[in-house]
Amino acid sequence: MLKFLKNWALPLGMLAGALGYQFFTLLSPLTPVLIFVMLLFTFCKVTPHELRFEKLHLWLIAIQLLGSLLIYVAIAAFNPTVAEGAMICMLAPTATSAAVITGMLGGSVSCLTTYTLLSNVVVAIAAPFIFSLMGNNSSLPFFHSFLYICKEVMPLLMLPFVCAWFIQVKLPNLHSKMLSMHLASFYLWVVALAIVTGKTIYFLVNQENPNYTNEILIAVSGLVICCLQFFLGKTIGGHYDNRISGGQALGQKNTILAIWMAQVYLNPIASVGPASYVLWQNTINSWQLWKKRHKDEANSQNK
Repeated sequence: MLKFLKNWALPLGMLAGALGYQFFTLLSPLTPVLIFVMLLFTFCKVTPHELRFEKLHLWLIAIQLLGSLLIYVAIAAFNPTVAEGAMICMLAPTATSAAVITGMLGGSVSCLTTYTLLSNVVVAIAAPFIFSLMGNNSSLPFFHSFLYICKEVMPLLMLPFVCAWFIQVKLPNLHSKMLSMHLASFYLWVVALAIVTGKTIYFLVNQENPNYTNEILIAVSGLVICCLQFFLGKTIGGHYDNRISGGQALGQKNTILAIWMAQVYLNPIASVGPASYVLWQNTINSWQLWKKRHKDEANSQNK
């Protein structure tokens, strides 16, 4: 039963959030706390000597930042809401769970872990600037908007990193205890997914004069961007003998954080983008894992 729940935690969490959206919407203030704690658990697994910055990381971060801006500019003239939904799918940092999938696929976990940290730090710095030019705070003076978003985003993404290293150095007993709780971040992730899904459904249900055209276009753009990022990551990673890590680093996103940022700083409907991205990226990951198992089974039979 426990194995079943774990294997189906993602769809069950989304289903619970969708069906119980009125309840889970009330819990939405907890989302930043859950994101903070999940990042804290993740960064506690990273030690300084494991961090090795490579040229690959620079290419990936450039695509993540410049790509998000280019996508927004290209679409905004036609539909600003769809542009925001597409942009946040590109801008979102790498998922904390990406290292697990990378290891299962035979990629470099250390390379992926380093990029996960780098992408979170860079997004913490870049997101306030980008969001201050669009979304809910675009009507404010730029400097006021920038400071407001900095105050919200930067602590959420950077403090877990600082706290994790403090715990490693100063509180080794607590650090060991947190490492032993290897499923804690997983269950927190499921709860957070239910909450952000519930809030997304709440906005969809309570729209004025809905026709769902924007939502469909945003979901389709999320699919295109998901496939594009996996392709670009694998292609560039292949030049540095890190094809798997490159693909996961650029393609597998922290969708919970992306949904929350869209709901708070952009048009809430834009959160449909990262919400649909959950489905797209996990479909690709499931296909990659199936392909890897099939290949391993074939190799074992040939020996």
